[in-house]
Amino acid sequence: MINEIFNIKTEKQFKEIVFKAFDYQMDNNPIYAAYAALILKGNAPKVISEIPFLPISFFKSNQIICKGKAVEKVFLSSGTSGEQSKHLVADISIYKESYLKSFAQFYDNIDQYCVLSLLPNYREREGSSLIYMVDDLIAKSTHSKSGFYLNDYHKLAGTLKYLEKEQQKTILFGVSYALLNLADNFPMNLKSTIIMETGGTKGSSKGIIKDELHDKLKSAFSLNNIHSEYGMTELLSQSYSLANGNFKSPAWKKILIRDINDPLSVVGHNKTGGINIIDLANINSCPFIATQDLGKTQHDGTFEVLGRFDNADVRGCNLLIQ
Repeated sequence: MINEIFNIKTEKQFKEIVFKAFDYQMDNNPIYAAYAALILKGNAPKVISEIPFLPISFFKSNQIICKGKAVEKVFLSSGTSGEQSKHLVADISIYKESYLKSFAQFYDNIDQYCVLSLLPNYREREGSSLIYMVDDLIAKSTHSKSGFYLNDYHKLAGTLKYLEKEQQKTILFGVSYALLNLADNFPMNLKSTIIMETGGTKGSSKGIIKDELHDKLKSAFSLNNIHSEYGMTELLSQSYSLANGNFKSPAWKKILIRDINDPLSVVGHNKTGGINIIDLANINSCPFIATQDLGKTQHDGTFEVLGRFDNADVRGCNLLIQ
C-alpha cells in the first residue's frame, strides 16, 4: 500500500486508498478498531467524513501500532514524561520518503539548498521527529555550511551574511522565540533565504501571536513572507505555508474540520472547528487523528491553524473515550 500512497495523483485515488487504510486499521490496529467500533455501531462508513478519527490523546496512554509490526523508532512530544505522546514508528523509511517528497513538491530538491537549524528547545530533548527530519535534510543538502545552531546567534548571523553574499539558496528552520531573538539582535536583508517558522513558544518569555511574529520577522529581514511548517509527533507528513498562514499538504494528507460542539460531525469550508487529519503515511500507527488544534479549510484545499482547544473545549470529545 505504501507505493500507492506516495503515488496518489487524483482525489479518486485518495478516496480509494483512504478506505483501504480504514479496512487495514480495523483488521490490524486493536486500539483504533475498538474505538471506531464504538462510534460506528456496526455501520460501515460510506464517505470519508464518516470515518472515525482517533483523539490524539490516545498516543499518550496507549501503544498505537498495528499488529505484527516491530518498533523501529519512537518519537516523543515535548512535556513531562508522564504527559508525552509516543509515536511508535514501524518503518522509518516511510517518514523519510514522506518528508523528502513533500519538501521537493513545495521547495525543489533538498540538494539545491543550504539548510540551517535554529531549534534549541527541540535539540535539547530526546525523540523529536522535527529534529530527525531537519538533521536528515541538513545531511542531504550536501552544502558545507549546512548545520544546526543552539544559541549561537552571532555565528548564525555570520553564516547567513556569507550565504547571502554568495546568493546561495538557503532555508532556516527555526522555533518562534529563537527566530524572534535573531531578529531583535541581528536584523539584516535576506534575499536568498527562506525563514521556516516551525511554531513553538516554549522557552520564550515573550507572549506574541503568530501574525505579530511574522510581521516582526518580515520587518527585521526585509522579507515579503515568512514560511511555516505544520507537523506533529503523531504524524509522518508535513504541511507547509509559503505565505499568509495558508498551509498546503501533499496528496496523501488531508485536513477536515470537525464541529466544536459535535466532534463526530465534519463542517464545511471557512468554518472554524477542530482539525482532523488523514495522514496515510501513518498506515502502521493510525492515519485518522483528531487533533487539539483549531482551524478552518478553504475551497482550494489549503487550511489555516487558528489556535488550540482548552480543556473545556475538548470535553465533548473526551466523553467518548471514558
